[in-house]
Amino acid sequence: MTGEAAAHPLRAAVAPLVDAMGGEMVEPEQAAADDVMLSWEGREVVAVRLPRLSASLDHILADLERRHGRPLAELDRRTKQSVVRTLEERGAFSLRHGVETVAAALGVSRFTVYNYLNREAGSGASR
Repeated sequence: MTGEAAAHPLRAAVAPLVDAMGGEMVEPEQAAADDVMLSWEGREVVAVRLPRLSASLDHILADLERRHGRPLAELDRRTKQSVVRTLEERGAFSLRHGVETVAAALGVSRFTVYNYLNREAGSGASR
């Protein structure tokens, strides 16, 4: 990668988004068929390789740990409920084994995660 390509403003602009979603930036000539090509003024600048869905959940959980400043299992019950709500909004529970993965990260049982989800549904919370 040339210094010019590495310093391109489009790369700098999309880097936080690519990182937040657990993606990877690759050179246009190394792009795979399912990578998302980003262009600037008609020139291909960077391709974004999207993460696998299971890797996305792991990335989201790691990000939530960073945001809370400690392992999710160490959070209090109310904060864990908030984490479950956030994960539900982001589609974590539509993934196969999503509930199990989240339960393990929170240090609770699957039953507890389902209780948190049902509590939200029963409260009439609007999204």
